[in-house]
Order: sequence, then structure tokens, then C-alpha cells
Amino acid sequence: MQIILTGVLLGGTYALIALGLTLQYGVSRIMNLANGETLVAACFVTFWLYTGFQVNPLFGLLIIGPAAFVINWLVYWWLLQPLVNRAKHRGQLEVDSILATFGLLFLFQGLMLLSFGGSYFNYQFLATPFTILGGSFGLNRIVAFLAAALIASALYVFLYHTDRGTAVRAVAVDPRSARLVAIDVRRTAAFAFALGGAITACAGTLLSTFYTFNTSMGVLFTMKALIIVIMGGVGDVRGAVIAALVLGVTETLVASLIDPGLTLAANYTLFILVLLFRPQGIFGRRPA
Repeated sequence: MQIILTGVLLGGTYALIALGLTLQYGVSRIMNLANGETLVAACFVTFWLYTGFQVNPLFGLLIIGPAAFVINWLVYWWLLQPLVNRAKHRGQLEVDSILATFGLLFLFQGLMLLSFGGSYFNYQFLATPFTILGGSFGLNRIVAFLAAALIASALYVFLYHTDRGTAVRAVAVDPRSARLVAIDVRRTAAFAFALGGAITACAGTLLSTFYTFNTSMGVLFTMKALIIVIMGGVGDVRGAVIAALVLGVTETLVASLIDPGLTLAANYTLFILVLLFRPQGIFGRRPA
């Protein structure tokens, strides 16, 4: 039970990372390989705010989230919008965006390496034991999970119970049809990309409260987010959350019962099984 609960707590943070990529890829059609660097940058900014200015990481979300939204909005309009304008079809846009964000990955990673070096960082925040069902867990992990659940719930309400959220989902389903009902597809895609970046940054802030991080770990989290997005179904918020929890529990089970070095192998094994037996995702339907 303790292993499963630990996996669920970890999966809650993974869910936010995946939700960010789900919005960027599912709505904007941008496969953002620099998504993990957004997370790592948020970890470092949170560390800097907490150790330098004693800013509580939970309050830091109010700074980091909006800042990441603005930065990702600018990245979309300045770097990615020209790719969207020239793309003749979705396949071309996906290839071009992969190449562009691959370069952006190394740019962000280089800037962080120049600023913080290659050392590992962490800090002590709510690092006290908390008992649940007889098991002891770090209070920081529990708080991070609850904050992630709150953010994910707010995103669900926005997407399914507001007009702007309905527009985002419409663009995700069919951009051409969305134009027929007076939806500004370009602005909606830019908004979704920026919102996805902000959610990923919030995930980085929460992850930093209990995780040791460095400048080169962004690629690992990008791959985990991609696995979760494919498992859950591209553009499906519910599927991304369920897939993130499954991934978190799988990692914890393998690390606790077999070998911590095999967690990445377990992730890819799970990914391959999904591609083989349910490529449409958890809640997706097979094409007729």
C-alpha cells in the first residue's frame, strides 16, 4: 500500500507535466521537445526564490506560472507561428516544430548550464514525515500532490465549463471547422501553447520541493510526458491524468521491488505495450 500511495503522489506531479504537453501538441499541433526545459527552469527559479528571498514555493506558483505563460506566448509568436504559416499540412508542421524545439532545448539547457552549472540542487521544504494509512510520507510530496490535483481540476473546469475552454477543445478536434463558428484559431493555438507551458512550469515548481534536479534532466521529463500523452490519448485531459498515475505507480513498484535503475526501461515497456494493444489511448476509440 505504501508503494502504491508513493506512486500515486509522484504520478500527480507527472500529470501536470503531461497536461502541459497535451495542450501544446493536442491543440497547437506543436511537439515541444523543450517542454522538459521549461520544467527544469521552473525548478531553478523556485530554488532561487526560496533560498534567496524566502518565497514559499506555493506562493512562487503565482509568479512562475504567469511568467511562463508570457514566455511561452512569445516563443510561439516569434519562433513557431512562422512555421505554422508556412506549413502546408499537419505532418510538415510536426516535423518543423520538432526540429525547431529540438534546437530550443539546447539553447535553454545551455543558458541554464551557464547560469547554474552542472551540479545537482535541492532544498528543504516541508521535509517532515506525515502518516497515511500507517505509512510515512514526506509532507512536501503530499502538498505537491494536492496542489497538482487542484491545478488539474481547475484546468478541467476551464476546458469543459467555459466558452474559452470549449474553443480550445474545438481547435484540438478540427481547426478548420472551428473557423466556421468564428473561433480565432491562431490566437487559440497560441493561448493553448502558452497555457501548456505555464502548467509545465507549475509542475516544475511542485517537483522541486521534493526532487533533486540539475540542468540536464529536462530531456528525461520530456520523454515521460510524451509517453503519458500517447498512453492517455493526444489531447485527452482525463487520459493524461490516468496515464500519469499509472506511470508513477509503475516506476515506484519497479524501483522498490526490483531495481531503481530499471524504472526507465519499465516506462518504455509500458509505452510499447500501449502502442501495440491500445494505440488510440485509454479513452480513445479505434477508427471505424
